Amino acid sequence: MKCPFCGCDDTQVKDSRNADDNTSIRRRRECPECGSRFTTYERVQLRDLTVVKKNGEKVPFDRDKLARSISLALRKRPVDEERVEKIVNSIQRRLELSGEGEIQSRAIGEYVMETLAHLDHIAYIRFASVYKDFREVKDFEDFVETIDHLAKPEVFDSALNEKN
Repeated sequence: MKCPFCGCDDTQVKDSRNADDNTSIRRRRECPECGSRFTTYERVQLRDLTVVKKNGEKVPFDRDKLARSISLALRKRPVDEERVEKIVNSIQRRLELSGEGEIQSRAIGEYVMETLAHLDHIAYIRFASVYKDFREVKDFEDFVETIDHLAKPEVFDSALNEKN
């Protein structure tokens, strides 16, 4: 593993353990050149995934991009980073188990929307405003009206209980 500080190719593993979610291994590394320490994570990847964007362009699946977009939607919301990591793991595993090597970007967006709808309404609306590409205030109003029934606590609670 290359040192992110000095670029040395020969770093040493000082400690390995399961990460909190038990789906990855956390490795503490040290660079013999500069003495810096850093952490890496190793996780199982069942298959290489390619994302087919709306314009037809094909790009490799980027787990970090997915995590950033979910984190951005959840910014300043009462959801911790560990939960975001679990969501990303769940979506990635779902994509890998689909049996498809190429995944439409809209399918990933729908999985995120489905998850956020039951986790946090504000994050759901934030994500949808980008994902659905609202052009006018009316588009946004129409969308909020369609999810208004989720705002009722009894509907939201029952949806959460179905997921758990």
